[in-house]
Amino acid sequence: MTRIFVAGKSGQVAQALLEAVSARGFDVACFGRPELDICDAHAVRQAVAAFKPDVVINAAAYTAVDQAESDEAAAMAVNAGGAANLAAAAHAAGVPFLHISTDYVFDGTKQGAYVENDPTAPAGAYGRSKLAGEQAVMAANPDALIFRTAWVYSAKGKNFAKTMLMLAEKRDQLGVVADQFGNPTYAADIAAALLNVATALLADSNWRRQAGVYHLAGTGDTSWCDFARAIFAAGARHGHPVPTVSAIGTADYPTPAKRPANSRLDGGKLAATFNIRLPAWQDSVVNCVDRLFADGSFGSNRN
Repeated sequence: MTRIFVAGKSGQVAQALLEAVSARGFDVACFGRPELDICDAHAVRQAVAAFKPDVVINAAAYTAVDQAESDEAAAMAVNAGGAANLAAAAHAAGVPFLHISTDYVFDGTKQGAYVENDPTAPAGAYGRSKLAGEQAVMAANPDALIFRTAWVYSAKGKNFAKTMLMLAEKRDQLGVVADQFGNPTYAADIAAALLNVATALLADSNWRRQAGVYHLAGTGDTSWCDFARAIFAAGARHGHPVPTVSAIGTADYPTPAKRPANSRLDGGKLAATFNIRLPAWQDSVVNCVDRLFADGSFGSNRN
């Protein structure tokens, strides 16, 4: 049985991985605090060695984008130091290491979609910590695969989709930023893609040749404003309130951390290498919203 070591426990991608791995019948172990502090190199190496995984996936991260502006050291410790510890442990075990990164490594000034070898230039502390993580991972483990994703949402945890549905219950009108563009990415789609990559690597005796950076994001792009409208349209199918959405500019919604105006990621390399392309973002929004109503997070069967 394939054994998957997942670093991270409560995050959206970690939760999606736990569900997806279990559904495929793999043996999985999710390690998060307090059981495992990835900033402790010795503890990480011991945990990986004890579990004897076939693949290690790092879904652990410091993701408080605005808070990172005032606590960059904490972000660096997890996103760079912790990631390097996991990469080194996987390298020592001789197994594939899959690491999740972000669109925030770019400054968002490019006109089209970013490809993997575009120059990086993070505009904030979170992006700097994630870029440092990419560099630390490759230094510790030249065989690693890094997957940049963007605008992650799911049926678990805190995210844009759930926030919009909650606001729809309280407000008749909402202003949503319309001058930032990216690829909404459903955590369940990320999990499925990562497991498909892992399966392909395990079937390839020369899997180390696939090392490097890949972009892993929903197919198609949109603005936050139109993303919100799609969420409300999906919720309306379940009788959920639909507020009037007004387009606003980034300047109208100031935040401590600067968000990239363009977070579009080109998934061509992932498709060419592994024949994996994520679903259209519009379809995944419907799937996620349907899940939220089915599990009672919203609607008449609300928990």
